[in-house]
Amino acid sequence: MSDVECIDGRTKLIGLIATPIGHSVSPAMHNIAFRKLNLNYAYMAFEVGHEQLEDVVTGMRALNLRGFNVSMPNKTKIIPLLDELSPVAQLVGAVNTVVNENGKLIGHITDGTGYMCGLIEAGVDFVGKKMTLMGAGGAATAIAIQAAMDGVAEISIFNSDDQFFPQAVKNAAIINEQIKNINCKANIYRMEDSERLQEEIASSDILTNGTCIGMKPLENESLIPDASWLRPELIVSDLIYTPRKTKLLEQAESVGCRTVNGLGMVLWQGAKAFELWTGKEMPVEYIKEQIF
Repeated sequence: MSDVECIDGRTKLIGLIATPIGHSVSPAMHNIAFRKLNLNYAYMAFEVGHEQLEDVVTGMRALNLRGFNVSMPNKTKIIPLLDELSPVAQLVGAVNTVVNENGKLIGHITDGTGYMCGLIEAGVDFVGKKMTLMGAGGAATAIAIQAAMDGVAEISIFNSDDQFFPQAVKNAAIINEQIKNINCKANIYRMEDSERLQEEIASSDILTNGTCIGMKPLENESLIPDASWLRPELIVSDLIYTPRKTKLLEQAESVGCRTVNGLGMVLWQGAKAFELWTGKEMPVEYIKEQIF
């Protein structure tokens, strides 16, 4: 039975708002999962930037969508338009999943959990290890907070001296001062300090790109100027999954590093969102067979 034949007057709609949007695997992933579990839902993607965001959220509420995903560049901008945030979303200051609970729009963040689940699935042992994280946007912030909560011992956060640098400073402060019952140290540096970046990478176990550098139209760029900065023992990960092998991952493979792209993160963050909307577990293994 096709998706069109499954849609009827009782179908619950889930959306995705972001720009650019065409590369996303989320519509295929969620719709396949809905069909596999015989759930009367449909998932659609909408090209939405900052300018249209308020009108779109108002429309989502008025149309009584069950919920929607939020991606770049709207993960922080959407917060004032919501009624409530989950505790983790409050801590992170970003939202990637919205659930409509009887007209109340509640914001959640599943990026950090998705990323850490992706590392676990790839067999990466991160407990007690040091990570260098490049970026401080919504997804990178979620990763920094979740990594600290999940047992990473030290995180060096790098961000360019731009509008996201204050968020990078805030992320380090949250890890060092606000999160209870963790043993993680966070450092904050400017990306422009290439000497420091090279030093921190040299002393790290995991290097993570949490920026859009490497994604189209920047697919030929990397924040690492030379592969000699890397070493075989280093695990190199990238949040980007289109292309599946970014220039950073190519550099890493050229010196024998173990690499992890963003597919694991997008799968597991989607699985967490799926459960929030439907109350059901996403058939992850089936989705991997069909898409990944």
